Amino acid sequence: MKKLLSLIVLALCCTSISAVEIQRMDPPFWYAGMKNTELQVMFYGENISDASFSLEKYDGVTLKEVCKVENPNYLFVYLDVAPESQPGTLNFQFKEGRKVTSRQFELRPRNAKAGAMGFTPADVLYLIMPDRFANGNPDNDNLDGYIANRQGGGRHGGDLQGIKDHLDYIDDLGVTAIWLNPIQYNKGNASHGYAISDYYLVEPRLGSNDEYCELIDAAHEKGIKVVMDMIFNHSGSSHWWITDVPTSDWFNQNDHAVNTGRRMLEQQANRGRQQQRQFGGNRRQQMQMPASIAEFEALPQEQKDALIRMNSHDENALVTTTHYKWALLDPHAPQTEKDILVEGWFSGGMPDLNQKNRHLGTYLIQNSVWWIEYSRIDGIRMDTYPYADYDFMARWCEVINEEYPDFNIVGEGWYPRNSAAGWWQGGSEFNAADSKLKTVMDFDLTFTTQKEILKESNTSEGSEAGLFKMYECVTQDFLIPDPNYVLTFLDNHDIARFMKPGDPIWKFKQGLAFLLTTRGIPQIYYGTEIMMGLENDRDMRADFPGGWAEDEKSAFTAAGRTPEQNESWNFASTLLNWRRTSKPVTEGKLVHYTPDNRTKCYVYARTDGNETVLVILNGSDTMRLVDMHRFSEVIGDNTKGKDVVTGETVDLTSLVKIEPRGVYVLELSR
Repeated sequence: MKKLLSLIVLALCCTSISAVEIQRMDPPFWYAGMKNTELQVMFYGENISDASFSLEKYDGVTLKEVCKVENPNYLFVYLDVAPESQPGTLNFQFKEGRKVTSRQFELRPRNAKAGAMGFTPADVLYLIMPDRFANGNPDNDNLDGYIANRQGGGRHGGDLQGIKDHLDYIDDLGVTAIWLNPIQYNKGNASHGYAISDYYLVEPRLGSNDEYCELIDAAHEKGIKVVMDMIFNHSGSSHWWITDVPTSDWFNQNDHAVNTGRRMLEQQANRGRQQQRQFGGNRRQQMQMPASIAEFEALPQEQKDALIRMNSHDENALVTTTHYKWALLDPHAPQTEKDILVEGWFSGGMPDLNQKNRHLGTYLIQNSVWWIEYSRIDGIRMDTYPYADYDFMARWCEVINEEYPDFNIVGEGWYPRNSAAGWWQGGSEFNAADSKLKTVMDFDLTFTTQKEILKESNTSEGSEAGLFKMYECVTQDFLIPDPNYVLTFLDNHDIARFMKPGDPIWKFKQGLAFLLTTRGIPQIYYGTEIMMGLENDRDMRADFPGGWAEDEKSAFTAAGRTPEQNESWNFASTLLNWRRTSKPVTEGKLVHYTPDNRTKCYVYARTDGNETVLVILNGSDTMRLVDMHRFSEVIGDNTKGKDVVTGETVDLTSLVKIEPRGVYVLELSR
């Protein structure tokens, strides 16, 4: 009997002293001496909140709060790390019964490497889709059961090493910064990167965290900045949160996130069946609506019932966002319209994050601060900016600006009118709640240029077209607090290529010259410099020719480019490298003149008070004679201009002759 009691006591003791298993700790480390002294550490492990948490004494670091949430597998700890705290190792302790589990946490010195420099109108961003640029390491092509296939829409094998291998090409081209589509872990075969599975991990098929830092270091050595693409609005449906959701309000429409996680676990359990599932599961089959009520009434009852179901509200269905971004600006919009935009999921496979949740909001802000300090990126492009909680995004901008005053963030707001871009930029007099956002994207100018540049310039009342519409778009800058801090572009990864099959090369030259000399911060999409799009403009995510060892020709070299590609590349490189040192363009003001029906030319100047650059774009299919007297205000005492591309000297004291659809970028002198 005594022996039996001893065994029972021993069993009870063993149960009570089981060790806490910490499966995850985010962030993995932090930095001493940060301006914002609050630090959140998220712990994850089975029933981890049942344990008693403590922090071993450490000078300058105070335990502020230990927060348990609905899910006992999560614990959120808040510390105060005083500015005078020194680098070292914190010791966290979890006590359950008599068993104590320790976890060390590194407090590193601030990163002394160059970085966090921001991007300004002096820069030109080169947007790269890492999976489609160059394959520098074939060994990481096939991971997690996914096979790279260049013939499909999934992974093609491009990676960070491929970009690093071609930094000389990027530098020679003349751009000053690279913006990479998301490099964080995306479990699955999608190549775009916007469905993040782990916010602290680089996608293994692109490389490692260390390789990302090495790429940034190598870019900085060449004077090239790096901009990181981030997404706060949503995660991917394969994020590790999804199978064990922290709280009931972690995601918007949280029940659907929980169900998605359950399906993921089922899929993992049945992986041998190779079953494929659409996580949304809520898409309704689209049916053609009848042309009239009479036709509807004549339909069989089964079809009528199906149409009624399709168009009726289903309380149990997942609500995806309407994409009606105007509702946030509209003084007449009901709150329900705004809520659907922000709380609806971007897609069934992209669970919508609820940034109003205190712990999640802090987690996301800290993650971006961690990447800046850890990797020394110079800027952030934030995806789907209007879709996230407005107050949270303003707070995020404020935190970043306080910690890194030179840093820059550009928010993606896909609006076809600049009035919206102005509303979103920080300091807008039309927006009572300051967004704190420094840079916005100028989609209006992009769409206008793509649509109008091939048309002949026309200013007739009611039929304005061509270069006049581009001019008209820029005149709306009175709606934008700082027009110099708008991101301008001809195309990107989401829209058709600027150059389309059959387009003339003059379109490329005028478009690029305009992009690089008007106000704002220009962005060039990879391959635009060699007129990618001429063969298939809809394949906007095509591989860069020469980025793979098996490619027959490499457009990274002059020998591998066609004569037309060399002509466009040389034009782009000459302009870009000149722009690097042109103070009138990078620091000066813009003065532009209305294109009229007589000249059909768009003439504008960039001047810093000492030097002036004059740009002339001919919007006509015929040669034009341009009387320069009209532009005397910006020409001043200068009598000639030197074209920065051809070296041609142009006499400004007489009529200037310009070829059909020609372009001059003239540095003025006496």
